[in-house]
Amino acid sequence: MRILVLGSGAREHAIITALLRENAGHEITAAPGNAGIAADVPVIALDPTNPVVVTEFALDNDIELVVIGPEAPLVAGVADKLRQRGIAVFGPGKAAAALEGSKTFAKRIMDEAGVPTGRAVRAGTLDEAVAAIDEYGAPYVVKADGLAAGKGVLVTSDRDAALAHATYWLGQGSVLVEEFLDGQEVSLFLLSDGHNVLPLSPAQDYKRLSDGDEGPNTGGMGAYSPLPWLPAGFVDEVIDTIALPTVRQLAAEQTPFIGLLYCGLIVTGSGIRVIEFNARFGDPETQVVLPRLVTPLSGLLFAASIGGLGELPRPEFSDEVAVTVVLASEGYPETPVTGRSISGLDTALAIHGVTIAHAATAHSGGRLVATGGRVLSVVATGADFTEARSRAYRALEAIDLEGGHYRTDIAARVAR
Repeated sequence: MRILVLGSGAREHAIITALLRENAGHEITAAPGNAGIAADVPVIALDPTNPVVVTEFALDNDIELVVIGPEAPLVAGVADKLRQRGIAVFGPGKAAAALEGSKTFAKRIMDEAGVPTGRAVRAGTLDEAVAAIDEYGAPYVVKADGLAAGKGVLVTSDRDAALAHATYWLGQGSVLVEEFLDGQEVSLFLLSDGHNVLPLSPAQDYKRLSDGDEGPNTGGMGAYSPLPWLPAGFVDEVIDTIALPTVRQLAAEQTPFIGLLYCGLIVTGSGIRVIEFNARFGDPETQVVLPRLVTPLSGLLFAASIGGLGELPRPEFSDEVAVTVVLASEGYPETPVTGRSISGLDTALAIHGVTIAHAATAHSGGRLVATGGRVLSVVATGADFTEARSRAYRALEAIDLEGGHYRTDIAARVAR
């Protein structure tokens, strides 16, 4: 199959790695990709958020399936243009992608569908935000209403910090002030063809910068899968009470959701609640979910794109576990230092069970350099979490990036 993958991060590298693992002779192109992706498949320098440019490339190159990785092309309507020209695409149209692009829209859909979630108030002014913050009380939860690259959410007991966060994001749009929900968080990916859903394996990610869940929110510093502590029937309950009602509500509103429904969940004392929806594979959770996938990924993505998930069984996963740890640049997430050399990857990759998904890398002057905040996702599989963690952290010790840093407690709670 001729496949175009849009995006340039570790999520897209993980998707491409899973597709190549099938050994099915796929012709894969990435746009725009990064240094790690370019070592595996051809890359093309085009703007993935430009619907016309992407569609023309797909038509000129007889692309049979387009896989949209990040959220920006979805919100820009790239999937709509591709579908108009008869090209199979894994990713929702602009209207359905508002499930991620607008938290206010997502809350309305959940209300209409009867999906369990926390109470929230949309604030368009600072006075409205202050009133909601004081109504719900501490801990305070303030979220940017639109896309914020994983950095628009603040959970704090500091009222002044909550007001400062609201003030900043109000300068770019509205904010949501939500009630605080206490419990373990779970990321569950579900493939959707607009009518049916199929679940992938649950994962848990780590949003805070530092060990012990300290420091600012980031795009994600690590993840692990599966989650041995989840209660029996968890996935079925999410399908029945959250995923299917949401997909059916969107279909009823003539905005079918075709792609990856990311359910950001929390297991509270009162049951499962939705924290947020995303309209694409999550990063870094993709890096631990896809390495364990036994069912060919290409068949799942294509079936979703053409409305054929109802004919497929649930995807199968390996009994192995997976852990990923993100290596970040100095200064991330506020002011990451870029342009520094990266070395030691060959030594890291020589460790059994280790792969590396590049997030922000490029070649410059014959050197591999960091080009962003989250630079690499070091992924390790193993028979158990102790083995997987040992492999991942041995690999990180082999990699040299001046000022680079990472969390040391990823999956520690489930290691034996």
